[in-house]
Parts: sequence; C-alpha cells; structure tokens
Amino acid sequence: MLRSFSRANTKPEFLLQSKPRPSGGAITISLFSSAVAQNQASLTPITSTLLQKCNSLAQAKLIHQQLLVQGLYQDFTTRLVSAYLTHNAPSHSISILERLTPSTSVAFCWNTIIRRSLRLGFSHDVLSLFRRMLRLHCPPDHYTFPFVLKACGELPSFRGGAAVHAVVSTTGFDSNVFVCNALVAMYARCGELDDARQMFEEMHDKGICDIVSWNSIVAAYTQSRDAKNAVELFRIMMNDSEIHPDIVSLVNVLPACGSLGASLHGMQLHAFALRRGLFEDVFVGNALMDMYAKCRMIEQANKVFESMEVKDVVSWNAMVTGYSQAGRFEEALGLFEKMREEKIELDVVTWSAVIAGYAQKGHGYEALGVFRQMQLCGSKPNVVTLVSVLSGCASIAALLQGKETHCYAIKCVLNYDWNDPGEDLMVINGLIDMYAKCKSTNVARLMFDSVAPSDRNVVTWTVMIGGYAQHGEANDALKLFFEMLQEGNSMKPNTFTICCALMACAHLAALRFGKQIHAYILRNRYESVMLFMENCLIDMYSKSGDIHAARVVFDNMQHRNSVSWTSLLTGYGMHGYGEEAIKVLDDMRAAGFVPDGITFLVLLYVCSHSGMVDQGIRFFESMHTEYSVTPELDHYACMVDLLGRAGRFGQALELVHSMPMEPTAIVWIALLSGCRIHGNVELGEYAAAQLQELGSENDGSYTLLSNIYANARRWRDVARVRSLMKYSGVKKRPGCSWVQGKKGTATFYVGDRSHPQFEQIYKLLADLIQRIKAIGYVPETNCALHDVDDEEKGDLLFEHSEKLALAYGILVSTPGVPIHITKNLRVCSDCHNAFTYISMIIDNEIILRDSSRFHHFKSGSCSCRGYW
Repeated sequence: MLRSFSRANTKPEFLLQSKPRPSGGAITISLFSSAVAQNQASLTPITSTLLQKCNSLAQAKLIHQQLLVQGLYQDFTTRLVSAYLTHNAPSHSISILERLTPSTSVAFCWNTIIRRSLRLGFSHDVLSLFRRMLRLHCPPDHYTFPFVLKACGELPSFRGGAAVHAVVSTTGFDSNVFVCNALVAMYARCGELDDARQMFEEMHDKGICDIVSWNSIVAAYTQSRDAKNAVELFRIMMNDSEIHPDIVSLVNVLPACGSLGASLHGMQLHAFALRRGLFEDVFVGNALMDMYAKCRMIEQANKVFESMEVKDVVSWNAMVTGYSQAGRFEEALGLFEKMREEKIELDVVTWSAVIAGYAQKGHGYEALGVFRQMQLCGSKPNVVTLVSVLSGCASIAALLQGKETHCYAIKCVLNYDWNDPGEDLMVINGLIDMYAKCKSTNVARLMFDSVAPSDRNVVTWTVMIGGYAQHGEANDALKLFFEMLQEGNSMKPNTFTICCALMACAHLAALRFGKQIHAYILRNRYESVMLFMENCLIDMYSKSGDIHAARVVFDNMQHRNSVSWTSLLTGYGMHGYGEEAIKVLDDMRAAGFVPDGITFLVLLYVCSHSGMVDQGIRFFESMHTEYSVTPELDHYACMVDLLGRAGRFGQALELVHSMPMEPTAIVWIALLSGCRIHGNVELGEYAAAQLQELGSENDGSYTLLSNIYANARRWRDVARVRSLMKYSGVKKRPGCSWVQGKKGTATFYVGDRSHPQFEQIYKLLADLIQRIKAIGYVPETNCALHDVDDEEKGDLLFEHSEKLALAYGILVSTPGVPIHITKNLRVCSDCHNAFTYISMIIDNEIILRDSSRFHHFKSGSCSCRGYW
C-alpha cells in the first residue's frame, strides 16, 4: 500500500481498487491524492485529517515528502511537527523547526517538544532545547518558562535556573504571575530558600501574587523543614482578603504544624477546613491525620480517620504510622490486620511504618520480626524500609542481623547504575550508624571512607562522629569533626553533629575544644535549635571542670526543659557542691518542673558525693510517698553507695535484703566500694562472693577486694585475688592520666618515661615532693599495694600517672591558669593528699577529674572536703 501511495499522483485509482478493503487511514490518503488532482483550495482540512490519522513514522515521512513535492510544505509545518512527535521522532520535529522563521506558532511547537521532554523526565534535554530555541532567535513565551524552570528544579540546577531567570527579566516576563510562580518553585527545589522568598516578596510588592504564589512559598518552607516560617506565612495569607486558601494550601501547611507540634494551629485549620467544605477531600483528611499524629494527639487523628467517608491506602498508612510513632504498637498491628480483612493491599509504606515505629522506640527485635513477615508476604522493601531495619538492629546491637541486612542491600539496592545516588547514601548512612552502634567502628569507618568526600552529606559525617563519641573513641570523634570543618569543606554541621562533638569533649574533659565549639555555635547562629545544644554545653562544661561556665550557660537560656535542670544538678553533684544542687532543686520545683525518677537518681548521687547522708535518705523516702516515683535498681544502688561511703553498713545491708528486685552487680560493687573506704574486710568478702555468684567479670570488683586486703596487709590474699584474675582472664585497666597543655593533650601511665620532656617532669616532681615534705606531707605507703618496704613504696607512689600529669601541667602552664587533669580510674588517697599540699606552693588551681567526681585543689584544700 505504501508503494502505491508513492505513485498516488499518477495512478490514484490503484488505491481505490486495492484489496482487502482499505482502512480509514488508506481512504484518507486516497482522498489526499484526489484533492491534489482536483482542487487545491479544499486541501487544508483533508491534509489535517490525513496527518492526524497516519499511524506510523513511515507514513508521516511520506506525507512530508508529498507536501514538499506539491509545494504545500509551509502550510503544514506545525502539523508535521506534531505528527513526528506523535510517533516519537523529536529529532525530525526539531529539524523542521530549525528551518522556520520565528513566530508564535513556532514557539508553540518548541513548547510542545520541551513539555514532552519534561514529561518523560529528560530535564537536561529541556535545557538544551531551550538554549537551541534562543540561538534560533525564537522568543519564548509565558508557557515556555514554567516548563524550563520546572526542569531546573527537578535536576536541581541553581545555576541553570538563575540563567533562565535572567532571560525572564530581559524578555519582560518578570511581571507574569505564571512565570514568577515557577521561579519561586524552582529556587525552592534547588534549596535556595532565600532566593525563593525574595522572588515572592517582589511579586507581593508588585501586587501579582495569587493563591499559587502563596502555596508555592509555604510549600518551599515546609519542604525545607522551616516549619516556623511556613506557619507564619500561612497566617499572613489567611489575613489577606483577596486570597482564599484551598486544598493545596492546607496540605502544604499541615505538615509544618505537625513538625512544630503546633496542635492549636492544626485544630484551627481543621475548623477552617470544615467551614469551607474542604474536609471531604481525602488529601486534606490524610494531612490532618498526619498532623495530629505528629502532635501526639493520636485520638484526634483517629477521629479524623473514622469520620472520613473516603479512605485510601495513604489514610490507613497515616494511622498505622501515627500509632507506631506513639508507641501504641497493639493498635498499629490491629489496623494492620484490619487492612488485611478489608482486602486493602498492604504496600511498602504500611510495612515500613510499623518497622520504623518499632525501631524508633528501640524495639529492634519486634522491627526485625515485622520485616520477616513483610518478606514472607512477598512485599519488596524500599530504601526507607532498609534504613528502618538497620536502625532497629542498631538499637539492640544486633550485629549479625545488621550484616544480613547489609548483604540484602548489596544484592537488591546498592551498586546499580540506575539507582538514585541520594537513596544509596541513605542506606550507607544507615549502615555506618548500625556498625558504629554495634561497636564495629572499624567497619563503620571503612563504610564512611568508601563514600567520596564530595558525595557525603551532613548525616554521613554525623553518624560517624556520633559512633566514635558514643563508644569511647572521643579523640577520633573530635579529629573527624574538625576535619569536617576544614577549609574547603563546604559541609556545615547540624545540631546533632555539634552535640556529638560536645559529647566527645565531655568524655575527654577537653575544655579548650569545647570552648572552640561553643564559639562556633555563637558565630553560626543556631538559635532555632539552641535548647538541645545548650543542654549539651551544660553537660560539657560540667564534665570538663568548669561548673561556673555551665551555670552561665544555664542562666542565659531563654527556655529550659527538665534536661536543662537535671544537667546542672548533675554538674553540681560531680563537683561536690551539694548545697548549690539542693538550691537548684528548689528553683526547679518553683519553675513548675516535677522531679521524676532521673531527677531523684541525680539527687541521690549528689548526696552520696557531698556527704549529705540524712538528706539523701529523706529524698529516697519521699520518692514514693510525695511524688509517686517507684525506686528502681539504680536508685537502690545509689542508696547503698551513700550508706557505704558513710560507713553505715548495717543500714546498707538491710536495704539490699529489702529490695523488691534481685540485687545485681552494680549494688554489690557499691557496697564493696564502701568496704574499701572503711577497711571492712568481712563485709567486703561477702560482697565479692555475691559478685562471683553472679558471674561478674568486672576488673573493678577484683581491684577493690585486692585493695581491701592490701590495706589490711593480707598480702597472701592479695596474691590470691590477682591469681584468680589471671585464671579468669580478667585484666586490670592500667591507670592513665591526661592533662591539657598549650600544644595539645599529654597522656601519662604509671612510671611513664615516653614523653620527650620526661627528665624535666621527673626533676620537677622530685623537687615538689621535697618541698611539700618540708611542710608536713607524709607519703601514704598503704596506697602502694605491693609487699615491699616503705622506701620502695614511696618510690612507687612517686611515679603515679596523676603526679606525672601534674608536673607536666605546671611545666607548660602560665601561673594563675587552672591545670585540668583527668584520670580514668579513682584517684588514690596519697595523690589526693600530695595535690592538696602542692596547691599550697603553686599559683595554679588544680582541677582533677577521676572516674567518680571532680576535685578542685586550691590553697591547701579540696572541694570534696575529704569526703570522696
């Protein structure tokens, strides 16, 4: 038939006689031939029909050929462009357009091609087509720009979008509301919220804003997680008499209300939706449910769900997610089952919602159980599912299951060229977090290093820094944090990154680094999230020896929560300021905060380390009677510690036997510690026997018992304990002290001679010991836990790590500047006594932090007042 068509101008009757009976397209083609022969004037409608009905690219080409032969090409160019596009031949359409004189109809054709590329997801092609259109001097119109700007947003390409904005301004479309709305949306999708806001403000000043403009800017703030500005802009929009919020407006602002926990705003919007009749829309209902769930108003969310006449799977998923996030897993699983009963297909969002809910609440085993059900049902997990499963594994340190999930991710998600790089990074970040929290920081670091520096996002850095900080590798955490801040690295840490770094500073008592991070916070204006960081700053300053700076941070806080008060209470307790802590408690209650279990735990700790025994007993008794707080295991352990330190062993033992739960190792260690202080060998042996029955392999308990025997000069028992440690494979942690100097932190072990300045250190220390002996210092040889003569014991005491650290600190410190020393174990009584005397002959305050508390030595006295 196609060969016959090529000869249609000479033998048209052949087409009419061809068999089988010709189709509609063939009849149209024959009509085209007849029209050519009879009357050119009637050709237009016939050819239009002909171009619309040709059903292949080959036919379109033949018609193109005939138009050229007949000299009718110029009359049907735009229809030819459409025909070629219909048959997926955009290159032919572009070839035609490049030969045409620019006009409105030609611009329409370019718009059609650009829109087609955008619809197919070829955003780069959209920009190329736009540039070609400009080179051919074909003027874009108000339809062209929105398509091109949308492509810039989808890439995203801020540079490309800004260039298009320049063209908009030069062509006079900067007052066109459609084009300007597209500019606002483009800047928002490129992450340039300030530019989006400036564009919106310019539109507002010109008076060309419509409902789409307002919706675009509110959506921009919501999507950028700036909920506060989103809600504020919506409030301003509501006050504009010319603007009437619609369904899109509500769907945009309700997530922002949920993020802020602004239930009052959300309820007002709910009432607004009811008044305007917008509540019947399923999208509004779903958004309302999500908002109430995020505001922890799950019952209100359920009322919205029950009142919705039309529910889709998103509606069910919103409620499942809400119940899961609220920790009401029975209701979530009940909805789960109801969805199955009502034949509602459980999609990946449904499964992921339940898994994420369990994971966020630390119920890792339950999360893994639901994940197995999901796989058995044949539902394929997505990236969100895998990240939630990894979070669940991290919460219970399930390394084996985490590795299995890693294998699954490699097989089914990672290492595919067509994957979204952002989704791949989400999974890798989840893997880094899982390995770090399962104490496999080496594997986590390998995962971190496998991501190119240019591809890492703030989460990548944060999970690695947090992994180091939370698992005792604080030096590595700080090193990585400062690497993140290096010049040339444009990555800005977020709140969680900074708090992880502050946690590392607190662990190391690294006051200098902590102050630098505090200065960074102030310079970079983190006001919107300051509460969280201020609480971390209080903790850092307290644990780094500067309780006064912690108090300054506390006093300057605009808002405080229970964590703020508890952190300050803990700080005062660590430094032995019991009276100040009690005053903080009174202020806390006056501010309307009710003490909870954690507050009482801190108070008992404060009383234990300040010698406030009777006050501690009163607090313990008032827990249940006045505040309805049931004492838990940790509270009993604190009370045993408090009574043991005071030597009230009868009361301590009576409390242990009256506990409503079985005493664990922490209780017996607290009792054993008190026995060491007061030399109670018999009760110490009893506590040690209880620990042995529990199978405790803590090196501290063996050391405490060994110290008790050594103080009683029972050297055979000391040897027996050490032999038992060796037989059980328990290794005693070596004593280690570190001190901050001008050039960083120096670390010392007992008898350490590895420091480059060790000769100066030992010489200065010998001079200090001689000077303090002259004013009354006598070495406490019972602290040298070896069966040797007193002179040799004195030499052993001389080499303790904290003394070496102090000598180095004096060498490198300016007179009058506090010397900060940290020890990983409890300071021995001889070193404590020596430091008290040394503080009388130097101008520096000595601030020593051991494993139990802080000691401030100044002018011959210690802040602990001998009670430690």
